[in-house]
Amino acid sequence: MKNSVLIGTLAVSIVLGGAAQGLAASGGHGPRHSFETLDTNKDGQVSKAEFDAHRAERFAKADTNSDGLLSRDEILARGQDRAERFADRMFKRLDENRDGAISLAEMSEGRGNKFFDRADSDGSGSVSKAEFDTMKERMVERHKSRQKSQD
Repeated sequence: MKNSVLIGTLAVSIVLGGAAQGLAASGGHGPRHSFETLDTNKDGQVSKAEFDAHRAERFAKADTNSDGLLSRDEILARGQDRAERFADRMFKRLDENRDGAISLAEMSEGRGNKFFDRADSDGSGSVSKAEFDTMKERMVERHKSRQKSQD
């Protein structure tokens, strides 16, 4: 029982920590964009014009009323959209019985156990600070590569 609670708590921490790390890794400014996305003419370089065009495109997408200004509500709506996509992915992965809620058991089964087993690299049945830090670094790297593939 104690291990189940510990694993569940660790899984929740990882999920929430991953979200926070993703936001922190992006500087809180949204997704990072790959070089390939910015290099629209595919010449192997990103010109100031390409950079400015990309920024203007992102601005226009967020400026839903097309007034040339970003209101607080437009910025919040953009963040809400990203939060909803994150929640949708989380439910798709974890809500195994598709009841619209994630139980501790669903969060602990599968992914939580896999995470713990991967983190416990020496098989001791517990995770040291060094093992935890190593796993956290792997998750940050995986998040970065997912961000690049989404661009």
